[in-house]
Amino acid sequence: MTESQLPTYIELGRRSDAPAGSSWGLLGDLGTIGLLTADRVRQAASCVVTGQVYNLDYPVNAFDPPPSATRRPTRHHVFQKRPTHRDDYLDSFYLQGTSQIDGLRHQGHPDHGFYNGAPAEELVAGKGPLGIDSWAEHGIVGRGVLLDVDRHLRARRGVGLDHATGESFAHELLDTVADAQGVELRRGDIVMLRTGWARYYFDEMTEAQRQSLPTALRCSGLAQSGAALAWLWDRGIALLAADNVAVEVVPSIAAQEFTKVSPDRRLHPPVIALLGMPLGELWRLDHLAEACARDGRYDMLVVASPLNLPGGVGSPANAVAIR
Repeated sequence: MTESQLPTYIELGRRSDAPAGSSWGLLGDLGTIGLLTADRVRQAASCVVTGQVYNLDYPVNAFDPPPSATRRPTRHHVFQKRPTHRDDYLDSFYLQGTSQIDGLRHQGHPDHGFYNGAPAEELVAGKGPLGIDSWAEHGIVGRGVLLDVDRHLRARRGVGLDHATGESFAHELLDTVADAQGVELRRGDIVMLRTGWARYYFDEMTEAQRQSLPTALRCSGLAQSGAALAWLWDRGIALLAADNVAVEVVPSIAAQEFTKVSPDRRLHPPVIALLGMPLGELWRLDHLAEACARDGRYDMLVVASPLNLPGGVGSPANAVAIR
């Protein structure tokens, strides 16, 4: 199927040959990363004006303890065979512990399972479908667009998101931010949302608050709704990343009727398992946002290089923006 033949989100909801609301069988096992075609890479390269490079990854163990209760800090060991030699290795290296990309194995849908109907028993270490290695082989390179939600809200209402309570924002705000920044979203974009959560974590949270995150997580983010899913799909986003923990608001604020799409009312299952769209979390966006605000350019070339780990569930983003 060519891109011009891809159905709208409303049309996805009418499918009878696959779960309603899914892109199963339309994009291959790459999911929306397949939208990052050679033509789009060439077009994205035209966004490079100054050649300045911005690292979009926080250091390993920057978020300690990791906000997820199932992860642990990484232990780095350096050893030597002789005084003029060094080697090293890692223990407890959780691949989604810092700036990262959720692969298509990361979330199955409670009712429909994993993307494209991949058998759960085949999603094992070292082999099988939907591994992060397929994206490493294809490459994640394309036009990046920064939507600076935090800066926009501070300019319009005087304050950013209320991260202490976990304020949500609707998908319509993203169009408002794009319009205010003078940037157009295009099919195949890598869209990055700066909420200001990471700045809040490092600059305003107390140590006690950071320690409580794994068991009492509150995080500002995108509100859960069917309309948000339609927004993501119909704009043809290849990858959606943010500087917060989950892209979406935590805990969920979805209305009861959203359980028809996602039984636990989260965006992760339908976005990843039904649409095949990767999510990036805890991306480092503050310094990039400062550069964009200075010259008013909010699009750029983005390159992310996930680990070439057969059967990998997720990966450090290993991402840079080139302006």
